[in-house]
Amino acid sequence: MASVTYDHVYKSYGDTEVIKDLNIEVADQEFLVFVGPSGCGKSTSLRMLAGLEEITSGEIRIGDRVVNNVAPKDRDVAMVFQSYALYPHMTVYDNMAFGLKLRKTPKHIIDQRVREASKSLGIENLLDRRPRQLSGGQRQRVAVGRAIVREPAVFLLDEPLSNLDAKLRVEARSFISKLHQRLGTTFIYVTHDQVEAMTMGTRICVLNAGVLQQIDTPFNLYHNPANIFVGGFIGSPSMNFFDAELTENNGSLRLDTGVFAVNIPASIAEPYKSHAGSKVVVGIRPEDIHDVNYQPPGITPSVIEANVDVVEQMGNEMILYLETGGKTFIARTDPRTDARIGNKLGVAINMDNVHIFDANTEQSLAYEYKKEKMEREGEHAIGGEVPVSSEADTSSE
Repeated sequence: MASVTYDHVYKSYGDTEVIKDLNIEVADQEFLVFVGPSGCGKSTSLRMLAGLEEITSGEIRIGDRVVNNVAPKDRDVAMVFQSYALYPHMTVYDNMAFGLKLRKTPKHIIDQRVREASKSLGIENLLDRRPRQLSGGQRQRVAVGRAIVREPAVFLLDEPLSNLDAKLRVEARSFISKLHQRLGTTFIYVTHDQVEAMTMGTRICVLNAGVLQQIDTPFNLYHNPANIFVGGFIGSPSMNFFDAELTENNGSLRLDTGVFAVNIPASIAEPYKSHAGSKVVVGIRPEDIHDVNYQPPGITPSVIEANVDVVEQMGNEMILYLETGGKTFIARTDPRTDARIGNKLGVAINMDNVHIFDANTEQSLAYEYKKEKMEREGEHAIGGEVPVSSEADTSSE
């Protein structure tokens, strides 16, 4: 078991910079998830740790050991690939044992580890089969089992669930989370799926165009995004954004989008007072927009009227695509709503949960304030650093 450190790590392919000044400390036994859109550099970050990609500058440490020039086989890591990378001509048993055989591990230890791992994964009855005789979920478990028998200090998983269907993905998420708890080993996991990231990681590292945007707990990423990118990437459906002007009148703050105007509750206004008169971007999550007839108690509502363009019946909720004054947005409402396509609907915005970003820098105006408040109160204390850079390019992973 070991910690992992990325210390001012850069990666370039020629003149193309893929990773830009990556600084992360992963604690021993932590489950860290790299998440971001395709091309953000998350898989490259994992492959540099595994030794499959050379870093351009900086240091990567596993424990106290710098591994920049250490061969992959000597880094004490095990990697599970998206494609599973199983040998088609070998049985499940031989696939799981292969790495240990290369290390000349005694046969009785190989047999013990393979059988223990296969039992814990629920595939002990599949040891004589070949990969072509297995389902996608079974192949995924074999690939994980091959990593487990190595007993590495760090597990690296590169989108291991992307080839599974929706039902199997849900089951596999739970399986991998339980596996992490049982093994008590450091896990670093790469995915483009923010639902996977939110449900599995103890902390999540959000990347965009090779730049670390925010590293934090799932709770804090959702409730206190550092910038527009994080706010829009975390959450499904994604956050609604409105260009607005922040104004002040007799000590009260107001957001004017040009189509509708809403008041900021005094309870959350403090960090925004110094920005009165500024151009801002307002972020409102779909779950904070309610049918006015079914708004939950205890919120501070601002009511506006919108046209209903699309209705999606989800059973436990309704997803509404709404429009007002040429601006479109999404709401997640109580399933009892009587919203109908083409009708007008009164919707209540929960102003207690609005997010306000600087229109130029795209950084949250309340991030530091909320961070300090949450740390003082000791609730889900925010950790990790937030780079101010919001560079973008078209680099690939």
